[in-house]
Amino acid sequence: MKYHPIDVRLFIDNRKRFVDKMAPNSLAIFNSNDEMPRSADGFHPFRQNSDIFYLSGIDQEQSILLLYPDCPRNGYQEILFLRKTSEHIAIWEGHKYTKEEAEQASGITKVLWVDSFENIVPELMNLADHCYLNLNEHGRYGSAVPYKDLRFAHEMRENFPLHNFKRAQPILTDLRMIKSRYEIEMVEEAINITNKAFRRVCGFIKPGVMEYEIEAEIYHEFLRNRATGPAYSSIIASGANACVLHYVDNNQECRDGDVILMDFGAEYANYAADLTRSIPVNGRYNPRQKAVYNAVLKVVHAATQMLRPGVFIDEYHKEVGKIMEAELITLGLLTKEQIANQNPNVPAYKKYFMHGTSHYLGLDVHDVGNRFKPIAEGMIFTVEPGIYIQEEGLGIRIENDVLVAENSTVNLMSDIPIEIEEIEDLMN
Repeated sequence: MKYHPIDVRLFIDNRKRFVDKMAPNSLAIFNSNDEMPRSADGFHPFRQNSDIFYLSGIDQEQSILLLYPDCPRNGYQEILFLRKTSEHIAIWEGHKYTKEEAEQASGITKVLWVDSFENIVPELMNLADHCYLNLNEHGRYGSAVPYKDLRFAHEMRENFPLHNFKRAQPILTDLRMIKSRYEIEMVEEAINITNKAFRRVCGFIKPGVMEYEIEAEIYHEFLRNRATGPAYSSIIASGANACVLHYVDNNQECRDGDVILMDFGAEYANYAADLTRSIPVNGRYNPRQKAVYNAVLKVVHAATQMLRPGVFIDEYHKEVGKIMEAELITLGLLTKEQIANQNPNVPAYKKYFMHGTSHYLGLDVHDVGNRFKPIAEGMIFTVEPGIYIQEEGLGIRIENDVLVAENSTVNLMSDIPIEIEEIEDLMN
């Protein structure tokens, strides 16, 4: 791994909090992600399943975590199963965890090779009354590919048809929404690296550079600062490209007079940062660009103050929409009559601000969360309003990552320039 060792207390605490919510005499099983084929004999870079990483800190393929806190067999309350390495694997793929290294990283004392899993599980399953299995229950998930946890759940139900199976994800979602101090520190490090990348490109951008050149500068800064890489596909959208919300082609020339919308974030120790800034190619905003930018910035500041404990995220989004309406009227993009006559199910502001303002952030850039539970201390959100004016070829989005505190909201990106004067000074 590129990142520094993580304090093992994070994973010990996470496992304790999970097993405290399990039903009596239950076991739970968590799998690593698949190694995903690319083409021919190539594979995409491995990225660990966020849930097994959250509970173990193990960042390696073909790993399995088994938790059985009430197991009557001594020493089998926590078991980590690892891929057994060999001289051949070491030569062709490199170093893999030893049992001692895995114990040091996870705090789990019983570490076995994964080929023993099939022999141990039947005995433990026959002792347990319940079995928790983990599936991807993210609200935005959708894929035709039957992933590892899904295939494993089908196998377990087929092999143990009379057992009582339970969902691990509701417990994990509740736990992962609230970040510990260790997790906050890793998000902050991802943000620090992202800040360095932003400052780097502000000194690099000028008329005539290509979007992909900017992307390359960002990735250079990520990797030289121990990031795994980008937390998501970077958006480097100049001019009218900024009106395409998920623009990732990044293949156009940046022209004098345009604004570049840059949405990128580093991943450090599997934790994500998520930044958006919209900056002028030539280093100076024109009056219209300034007006739209400052309108978005007003919404950023107002929305940040609204993310407080006890607020429900859906109601928050509605209130942010009202603030955006007022800004769009000031900009001459909407009229009061349009607002008065709008369909409440399709607000008029959605023509220029189509997406939500905030999402959960953590081990995934769109982290797990439950919008039917109130916001609570320890949650991390993005705040990312935008205004996209297709007829003007202008799109401006501004995004910070914020931590919900007891009676306030902490801007974790306060060191990253955001005001017009700050950005222009940095670029010039």
